[in-house]
Amino acid sequence: MATAARPLRFGAESGAGEHTVQWLLKRNCSATPRQVMGFYASLSLVSAIIGAFFWAQGATLVVPFASLEIIAVGLALLVYTRHAADSERISLRPGRLTVERTLGRHVERAEFAPAWVRVEPEHGGRSLIELSGQGQRIAIGRFVRPELRRQLADELRWTLRRWPWAPVQAQSTYPESQDKSEN
Repeated sequence: MATAARPLRFGAESGAGEHTVQWLLKRNCSATPRQVMGFYASLSLVSAIIGAFFWAQGATLVVPFASLEIIAVGLALLVYTRHAADSERISLRPGRLTVERTLGRHVERAEFAPAWVRVEPEHGGRSLIELSGQGQRIAIGRFVRPELRRQLADELRWTLRRWPWAPVQAQSTYPESQDKSEN
């Protein structure tokens, strides 16, 4: 259990049921995909009204150019909305560190035994943070400012060192050996 002496800046502890620590790192977006679609619909309606007005006045080329404009804006907003929900979710549970990275429609997931995870910068002090262990590696920290990545890495290391590792005890399938002195 992470002690209260050092509060987590990026992560949040959950004591309900099984004690976990989670970090949710996501893109800083000012509008949700639903808000973007509402904006696009209203922009399209205004352009259609203006195009219809000029069409009625005899300026027939306004409608094709307005349509091209709406299509270009729609494509740009589509790219925006595909990446608006990009995130990195790191979850530390007893015996398991899970990292899930979502970029567009691509989801990458890695699981580690917390006692064997290495947390280090990928190339330098301000680069992405690489989590590696057990033949796996994943880079995190895309949605954290470069000057704060070192603090995130320190927090991850600190939490991993102080986490209550409840080692999973292997249960033998064989009955315990009985005392052989009964011969």
